[in-house]
Formats: sequence, C-alpha cells, structure tokens
Amino acid sequence: EKPGPEVRDAANVWVEEENGAFAMRIGIEHVAEEWDTPELWLDIAFPDGRVISGREYGAGGSPFDADGKPTIKRCGPLRYHCIEPFKHWKITFDPHAVRELTAQQLIDQAIPDEPPMRETAFEIDYYPAVPPLISGTLTSASREAMSGEQGTFISPRYEQLCRAEGWLSLDGDRQDFSGQILRIKRQGVRKFEGFWGHCWMSALFPSGRGFGVNTFPPRDDGKPTFNEGFIFDGSGALIPARAVEIPWMERLYASGEPIKLVLETADGRRETIEGETFINCRSVTNNTVMPENWPIVQQAHARYRWDDEEATGMIERSTFAEKMKL
Repeated sequence: EKPGPEVRDAANVWVEEENGAFAMRIGIEHVAEEWDTPELWLDIAFPDGRVISGREYGAGGSPFDADGKPTIKRCGPLRYHCIEPFKHWKITFDPHAVRELTAQQLIDQAIPDEPPMRETAFEIDYYPAVPPLISGTLTSASREAMSGEQGTFISPRYEQLCRAEGWLSLDGDRQDFSGQILRIKRQGVRKFEGFWGHCWMSALFPSGRGFGVNTFPPRDDGKPTFNEGFIFDGSGALIPARAVEIPWMERLYASGEPIKLVLETADGRRETIEGETFINCRSVTNNTVMPENWPIVQQAHARYRWDDEEATGMIERSTFAEKMKL
C-alpha cells in the first residue's frame, strides 16, 4: 500500500556474470508522492566500455500474483517476483528499447541527444546464499550511527548475497549466464542533504565465502563515521567487521582501477580483499533534483581476489569533486 509522505520503497540488485563478461544494476524506486509511476534504473555494462543505460518512469501495476499474494513489484517492462521469501526471486525484463552509452560518456557527462537504442530483454532467477544483513545492526557502533543522521542517508534496509542463473538478450542475441547478485530491499525516508561520500563493496566467492562493507569517509569535525562490514565463512552467521583500509574514490576510471580492502573483526582477525574494476559507470539520475553540493557517484564492478579464490562483485563509491584528482 502507498506509504506516508516522503517514504521510498525500493528493490535493487547488482548482478555480475561469474567471469566478468558483463554486469548489471537493476532497480525500481517507488516514492510515495508518485506511487503509481515508479522509476526504473537499469545499467548493463560491458568490459569494452558499452553501457546499456535506462532511466524512465513506468506503470507500477498490481502487486498481487495469481494466488492473490502481494509478491510482485513492477515498473513498465521490469518485474520482480518473490517466488519464496528469502529463498527464490525472479526478475524479468520484457523486450524494450534502451539507450546504449559508453562509460567514458558517463564520466564526461556527454550523453548524446539521440544515442543508439538496443532491444533489451532478460530473465534472472536468484537464490540467497548468505544470511541477510540488516544495515546498522552488527555492532554497537553501527547501531549508534544508524540511529542518527548517518542512518537517514542509508534508510532502513537489508542486503543479501545470492547465486543467479538467467539469460540476457540484446537485439535478439541471447546468452545464458550464471553469476552473483547482491539484492537490496529498502523502505523509509531517505535524506540526501548533507551526504558527503561513501564506499560500499560486496562479493560472493565460489566456496561460499563472502564479504560486504559500507562506510563513510572521515568527517571534518572528527566525529565517528558509519563503518559496518561482515565476513561470511560459508556457513553460520555473519561475522561483524569494520574496514581499516578503504579504497576511497579519487579518480574516475572507465575500467582497470586497482582496489584493496582490509576488514578487521572484533577479535583482531584481518582479511585482505584485492582486485580491479572491469567496468565503472558514473551515476546519472533521471529528473531527480539533488542537493547543490552533491558528491560524484560511481557504480562499478570488479574482479576480486581473496586468498586463493577469485570472484566478481560490486563497488559503489562517492566523493566530493573538490576532494578528487579530476
């Protein structure tokens, strides 16, 4: 049902083909004031620099499935369907024309008036493989930060790493694939004014191990910043951790940026994850008016190395322009 004023309800997934052939970011954003016309976000990015990038509003449609249960979230051609809670989800995208850009065009904010259009369709089944993370619950420090102003930037949410199987079709050329997904369910009032940057990373490895972290840069006033992460050893619960070495965004790469993350648990265990991005997409909005002093945001996908394992995963970061080497 339509929530109260300013409440946002969103479902998002980050998808990485297991070998880095492509990656996707797919989202539906409902805002209470425009409840019947949610916003669709779609980026399908390739290592050669192509980005199939869609931003549009579409009809939300009914949330009820054939059994009368509210298991569907839709925006135009895009549909999420919860087959079984926390066990099986399906995303479908009906054939639809989406513009083709490049990562460099996004970096330069030089989007052509009439870019090439590609008929895009896909279907993805995904299955949770790691316990869900409810942001701001793993440690006393993250709970305290989440309960204050910093929590309003994140908004109440949970995230979960999943395995995926599906197919992608561009202009009728269909390919089947396997991969990893980070799914996010977010609902609440989300504040933008005052946000100063972040680093958010996550990946799921072949053995079943995984990690995730979201943290904000140091503050000018020296007060603590949100810093919450986890290590998952393949079974059991998430092990709370915090980032002690963080790859803050300093430049805008189209691809090939080396990254290094070090996570530390409360008992002093340290894990180092290194890698390199294979495609970076500077974020563009639709018609959303952002605060005047808003950080540059870039969504990227990387090949990660953790001990003797490799996997593809996501990384999203933001930084004020004046703090970057542009």
